[in-house]
Amino acid sequence: MEQTLIILKPDAVKNKHVGHILSRIEQEGFNILALKKVHLKDKEAKKFYEVHKARPFYKDLCKFMVSGPVVVAALEAPGAVEKWRKLIGATDPAQADANTIRKLYAESKEANAVHGSDSEKNAKNEIKFFFSKDELKGKL
Repeated sequence: MEQTLIILKPDAVKNKHVGHILSRIEQEGFNILALKKVHLKDKEAKKFYEVHKARPFYKDLCKFMVSGPVVVAALEAPGAVEKWRKLIGATDPAQADANTIRKLYAESKEANAVHGSDSEKNAKNEIKFFFSKDELKGKL
């Protein structure tokens, strides 16, 4: 089994898509290991997205991620990272496949409803960023 971190971004929370997305996650066979709603502070968003610091969208991404609450979750499934990335679809919802989460719920390339870890290694680091060992109760 593999784990991945997901974030339901401020646009998904604001537009009341959390329940729909969580239901889809369970329908697709993921096990939700941990889940919580948080409001990121600027410092936290900058640290979390530090890998993108040199990219032109970094400042706007961080500003967006602190604009409202988000829901973070650690998921588990065979091939969880790739399975989640396939389920969410392309970053730009206009280019996302039909019935993917971003096609259904994203507003734009910037307000794209969800985040997903891009590798198993990053997933482990991202999960640790948001969840303590107590919250995960030895599930990693």
